[in-house]
Amino acid sequence: MIRPFLAVFVVGLILAVKPALAQDASEPTAQPTEVPSVTLPPELDRVLRDYEHAWRAGDAAALAALFAEDGFILQSNRPPVRGRKAIQAAYEGGSGGPLRLRALAFSTEATTGYIVGAYGYGDGPGDTGKFTLTLRRTPGQPWLIFSDMDNQNTPPKPRRTSDTP
Repeated sequence: MIRPFLAVFVVGLILAVKPALAQDASEPTAQPTEVPSVTLPPELDRVLRDYEHAWRAGDAAALAALFAEDGFILQSNRPPVRGRKAIQAAYEGGSGGPLRLRALAFSTEATTGYIVGAYGYGDGPGDTGKFTLTLRRTPGQPWLIFSDMDNQNTPPKPRRTSDTP
């Protein structure tokens, strides 16, 4: 009497668990769609265009000048950098090239704001990565970047390790 009951229990358990474990290979994997750009007000658009211009010129001092004195850069796979002098040093020799920035969303209050955006290089289609800029200003003054956090859309390639010590 126990064997038939045990067999029914095991079959019932398999039938209950199978849908949770099954994968339908016929369903296509959803591909992310590009988030459309938004138009920024001129005072915020200036921040992005000045950043592009300084980056393309490889001008670390001009890039650092876009930041608040106590601002941050927060890049993937690197420790945080704080302060204009440290930001300039971090950008020395690391900037240059045809950077493209576009805004995906933004908001501002009297003295704080943000821009969420995407970036790419050259004239190629698509974005290479995304960023958030938190902004700060003294009333009546231009917006400055308080923090710039960015990361790429694809994971970094794994480092190759040597077989020798």
